[in-house]
Amino acid sequence: MLPDKDGPDVGGGQRSPDGEDPSVTLFREYLRLKTVHPEPDYDAAVRFLSRIAVELELPLKKIEVCPGRVVSIMTWEGTEPQLKSVLLNSHTDVVPVYQEHWKYDAFKAFKDAKGDIYARGSQDMKCVTIQYIQAVRKLKAQGWKPARTVHLMFVPDEEVGGHKGMETFVTQPEFQKLNIGFALDEGLANPGEAFTVFYGERNPWWITIHCPGSPGHGSRFVENTAAEKLRQVINSFLDFREKEKQRLNTSECFTLGDVTTVNMTMVKGGVAYNVIPAEMDVSFDLRIPPTVNLQDFERQIQEWCAEAGQDITYEFAQKHMNQNITSTDDTDPWWSAFSAACKSLNMTLEKEIFPAATDSRFIRAVGIPAIGFSPMNRTPILLHDHNEYLNEEVFLKGIGVYERLIPALTSVPALAGEA
Repeated sequence: MLPDKDGPDVGGGQRSPDGEDPSVTLFREYLRLKTVHPEPDYDAAVRFLSRIAVELELPLKKIEVCPGRVVSIMTWEGTEPQLKSVLLNSHTDVVPVYQEHWKYDAFKAFKDAKGDIYARGSQDMKCVTIQYIQAVRKLKAQGWKPARTVHLMFVPDEEVGGHKGMETFVTQPEFQKLNIGFALDEGLANPGEAFTVFYGERNPWWITIHCPGSPGHGSRFVENTAAEKLRQVINSFLDFREKEKQRLNTSECFTLGDVTTVNMTMVKGGVAYNVIPAEMDVSFDLRIPPTVNLQDFERQIQEWCAEAGQDITYEFAQKHMNQNITSTDDTDPWWSAFSAACKSLNMTLEKEIFPAATDSRFIRAVGIPAIGFSPMNRTPILLHDHNEYLNEEVFLKGIGVYERLIPALTSVPALAGEA
């Protein structure tokens, strides 16, 4: 059942002498931790979370999944711990900044007169971490207890692919012991009134095409060069890119997550101006929707390579093949609980395929339904961008959203197969 209250309390606690809400103060403190790649201060994040766990009176497990990569998990045990648990996942790391393009220091968490808090991670996704924490704090202060166990998980390396964090952790016994039935993870801001909800993700493929050819002197018309093959490969990929772009621009129903994006990201080859190289390489970043037949798509790549010339090969730096999506059918008990809680707050939801990649893909890959959701409306999408910010009122309202969602999800009745 939901807590017995009129609506979500978006404040909480005693305000500081300057009138700032304590939840905002905590948010800004967390934003100042330099968990930024290429050398994130993971220890600072673990110390911060350890302190929070003590404040919340929740046990904290620290699991070194890979050397130097610690997953931290706070657990709020439910009154019916035999039921599958609810996971609230977030990541502690953030992407690099180019400080010369920022109005304020990206790690000072400066708040302007409008209440906009400028910091790397303000949207992606330190806001959600603190919203989880403060929602749990407020629910505990009300004396409310969950039926299903709640795990707050904080992973270390989502921004560099999650390979030494969530991708590895989901295969380990410690993850299985969490007995997770449903997960929440990050989403995106929405500039409009609605809130965006992500039920699946595109598969990232990072591919390099190797184009061998006849070498020779730069003064001659050498046939069958690597550059000629490279040009045809590039043309095939970019022609397909234009077709997908047209599909997106001419359909009112499509969002970015519904089409395949293709971007050429690296070209390598050559040793001197006057030497025709024996090989040239080109790399692409592909993001493929779960509606696409991945085997057919790879066969298309093979055809493009064959058309460009002999002996062309390719290799993948990353090739995700999982196409699991989470049900958003009204009959699904998890979705029903999630959407009903949002409806009770008069929130409009827009359902989409996530256009990039999050740790949710690893969770769905092991059969656990996951929703990507960051409660940020009336907010421009600024993750990974210069001058990333989030308004304090949007942040505070998000706490109230989780204060409603956590009880709703943990109150889902026992499902088939549960004790």
